[in-house]
Formats: sequence, structure tokens, C-alpha cells
Amino acid sequence: MKNSSWAVLVLLCLAQFMLIIDITVVQVALPAVGSGLDLDREALTWVVTAYTLCFGGLMVLGGRLADAFGARRTLLAGLVVFTVASLVCGLASTGAMLIAGRALQGVGAALLSPAALAIITSTFDGPRRHRALGVWAAIGGTGAALGVLLGGVLTAGPGWTWVFFVNVPVGLILLLAIPALVPALPGRPQRLDLPGATAVTLATGLLIYGLVTAGDAGWAAPATLLPLLGAVALYAGFVLIERASRAPLMRAETLARRPVLSGTFVMLLATGLMLGLFFLSSLYLQHVLGFSALETGLVFLPVAVAITLGAQLGGHLIGRLGGRPVAVGAFVLTALGAALMARVSPEAGVYTTLVPGFVVAAFGIGPAFVTATTTTLANIPSGETGVASGVINTFHELGGSIGVAVVSTVAAASLAPGAGDLGGFTSALVVCLGAAVVAAVVSLVLVPGGRPAAAFVGHGHGH
Repeated sequence: MKNSSWAVLVLLCLAQFMLIIDITVVQVALPAVGSGLDLDREALTWVVTAYTLCFGGLMVLGGRLADAFGARRTLLAGLVVFTVASLVCGLASTGAMLIAGRALQGVGAALLSPAALAIITSTFDGPRRHRALGVWAAIGGTGAALGVLLGGVLTAGPGWTWVFFVNVPVGLILLLAIPALVPALPGRPQRLDLPGATAVTLATGLLIYGLVTAGDAGWAAPATLLPLLGAVALYAGFVLIERASRAPLMRAETLARRPVLSGTFVMLLATGLMLGLFFLSSLYLQHVLGFSALETGLVFLPVAVAITLGAQLGGHLIGRLGGRPVAVGAFVLTALGAALMARVSPEAGVYTTLVPGFVVAAFGIGPAFVTATTTTLANIPSGETGVASGVINTFHELGGSIGVAVVSTVAAASLAPGAGDLGGFTSALVVCLGAAVVAAVVSLVLVPGGRPAAAFVGHGHGH
């Protein structure tokens, strides 16, 4: 690689690294955030989901904006929004201010991530592009690993606010360096599907609101049913908007293709399980067992490493066996890990149940990420790979939002202030076990058979 090209890649990967870390870094800080701002279960759930909801719901639109206005301009706009939002989160004195800041972080990430990827694909070509994209994909696993450790170090040290403040100097350095080193790419005027982006993001927001509310109000309560019905109506409206749009956010024909359906399903379940298990484990370790944030971060480090190692193994196995057996095996392994985690109790010992179970589950989740991306892109026409990739990455973030909302609701009784009943944690872990089993069965039917072409086999998930 040329030195200038290498410098561009380093800057863009640093920006992406910051976005990925912010998905997991908050998990370890959740109990401290809850104590510092006096937040209940519902508010803590939104601290996690507001970010991934806006990140995922607006990501495809962010890619379109990069095409229309130029990738570097969109990248810088996203970086400004993300940096300012991080400052807002760190300065938050109320739960509402923190959640608003997290949502704004998601908007910035949705602009930044696809624009950075567009710059990489235009800066590199041939084998150099494959190497650059390999580095980009590896950021996903590495960011998750360092995110949990950094969350523990910062929360135990200067305090949970630095989980967000740390982004500010990094953002400022990037804002100074990118204009000098990253070339400006001209935009291509095109239509923007703002109604579609709004509909799908609001629909998912209502879905998550309904799921979270059910934990306290019950499934039959109007406060639960009305948001869920509103979500269904908005999703139906989104389909109609996409069919009528001249430049749809997601083409119905692409979404209906079996490889895309299987990829979105696998990605949705894998991310939902990953972030759901992180959410439960962090609160259990710190609320029930009294672990410090740093101890929790250290406990999670082998879990995050297991995801990366599993993704590496999955990349190799898909090239030899095909996506279907790897997906099925991945979810079976995740189910076994969740089953071991579900045996957790103060008497059983966290190092014989929760921790080894989570490592096993994470080792299974890694190959599922690779399967979702690889089998999708290898089985659709080349002209649709950009849209399909955007859809898969969208479901990566939305899956995390929905997964955290579901486990938060199921575990509601155990997450209430002063709760002595641990049954909610166990029930939520059993739900994760059931979801992994269902995912394995569905993958056996839905994921396309056969081995993908070597060019499509990767070892991680990027955005």
C-alpha cells in the first residue's frame, strides 16, 4: 500500500473503531450509569437501544447521502454529530438527556460508517482492496473486545461519563486529520428516500418501546399493545413507500430474495443474542454478585475474544462446508452456551456457569456473523451487493436493539430496585436458549446450501 493510502485506512478504521466500541463499552458501565442518574430498567434499556436503533435504522440512508453529497463531506458531518453527541452524553444530568445523546450518536454513526466504507472501496482496488476490507472487517471483533475492557477501566477509574468523553478528543483529532489526508469524492445527485428511512426507524422504535413496556405493564396492557400495533402499521407503510418510491431505500425484490432473507434473519438473531447476553450478564455480575466495573470488563474480555476467534474459524469453515452447516452449528453452540449460563446462581459460581457458558455462546455467535454476510453476498446478483450489504448491516444494529429490549422485559422482575428474585435472569437466559434453538432449525431450511465463491468468504462483520 502507498503510505498515503495506508494513512487514510488508519484514520477511517479509527473512526469505525470508535463507533463499534460504543456498542459494547456502555454495557459494562450500565449499573454505574443507573446509580449516577437514578435510572430504572426501562431507561437503562434505552441507553443501549437508542444508539443501535438510530445507527441501524438510518444506515442505508447514510450511504445514500454519501453518494449524493460526497463521501468525505458526509463522513465529516457524521463525525461532528457523533463527537458533539458524545459530549452531550458525558455531560448528561438526566436520563432523558443521556438517551437523546445516545440517539444522536447513532445518527452520527449512520452517516459516518457507510461514508468511510465508500472511501475505502474507492481508494483501494484489486488485492489491496481485499486487504483493506479485511482490516475493516476485523475492527468489528477487536472493537467489541476492547470496548468491554475500556468500559471497565474508565468506569472504575475516572467514572462512567468518560465512557463518552473519551470520544471527544479522538473525534477532534480525526476532524483535523481527515480533510488533510482523505481525498474528496464528488457526489452524484440522486433522490433520497427520507419517508422510507423515517418509517422504518419509527416502526422499530415503537416495537422496542412496546417490548420494553411489557416488562412492567404486561403484554395485554394498552401501553404495550398500542406501540406494537403502531409498529406493525408503520412497517406495512414502509413496504408501501418502498414499492411506490422511484429510489427506494430497500428494494422489495432484493429483500424478498432468499439469501437476503436468510442473511437478515441470521444477523438479527446473532446480534440480538450477543447484546442481550451482554446486557443480562453485566447487570447480574454487578447488581447481584457485586463485581466492580473493571472486574466485569475483565470477565467479558475472553467473551469478546471468543467472538473474534469464532468469526475467524467460521470464515474458514464456510469455504469448505458452505454456509448452512456453519449457521446451524453456530446457533447450536450458542444454545449450549446459553443453557450453561441459565444454570447460574450465587451458589453455583459464576466461573463454572455464566463465564464459560458465555464464552461458548460467543464462540458460536462469531461464525453466525460471518455466515450472514458471506452467504448473502455470494448468492445475489453483483448489482445488488451494495444494497444487500446495507440491509445486512442495518439488521446487525436493529437486532441488538430488539434483543436487549426482549431480555430486559423478561428479566424485569430481577432488574427492579432491591429485587431479591433471580428468576428473571434465568428466564431471560432460557429465552436466549430457545431463540438460539429456533435459529438453528430455521437456518437448516432458510440458509442457502453449497459453498460460496472464495472471493466472498470473509472473517468478520463490518458496517
